[in-house]
Amino acid sequence: MGLWRWRHNSLCRTTDLAEAWVAFAALVLVCLAAPAAGLLTGAATHASVQQTARLQQAHRHPVTAEVLGPARGRDGVPRDPDASADHRMRKPVRAGWTAPDGTLRTGTVSVARQNAQPGDTVRIWTDDRGRPVNRPMDASTAREHAALAGAGVAVASAALVEGVRRLVVRQLTQRRYARLDREWARTGPDWGRTGAGS
Repeated sequence: MGLWRWRHNSLCRTTDLAEAWVAFAALVLVCLAAPAAGLLTGAATHASVQQTARLQQAHRHPVTAEVLGPARGRDGVPRDPDASADHRMRKPVRAGWTAPDGTLRTGTVSVARQNAQPGDTVRIWTDDRGRPVNRPMDASTAREHAALAGAGVAVASAALVEGVRRLVVRQLTQRRYARLDREWARTGPDWGRTGAGS
């Protein structure tokens, strides 16, 4: 409607028409290009994260560890980013377990506080070498990461388009005001004087 309104209007300036076209282009980009960028990014992220999840599931193994006693420090305790809410409910302890290759290992692991007494058994995850690691990523977590990445790119793309639109409109407005200033400087001194032709 904005472009149609300016079609035959004698008061329409070139900058008005350019501003209307910029707004129309920005609207099309926000409605079509930003969601498309989000979908493409989400799909690419999903494929990548699913591959990572499959590799983790293939190379991380659940084992039963026996608590040996309190930990001497926090070194070697893998931090699970998905379990950050219950970090106060966990405690680092010294534990022993059997690695996938059959060797006995000891190290510091993080366990629930109720399982922190010597002799208690806990379930931990180890890599192929028997080192403690975080649990492998599951498919639903991979989907969530992909959805967040896609939504973030879509929002960032829309914000970028809107920012460029605002910059272009600002330039058009400054050009419009400069043209008005030049015309006023040319016409202003004679404004209202008799015989000045105005």
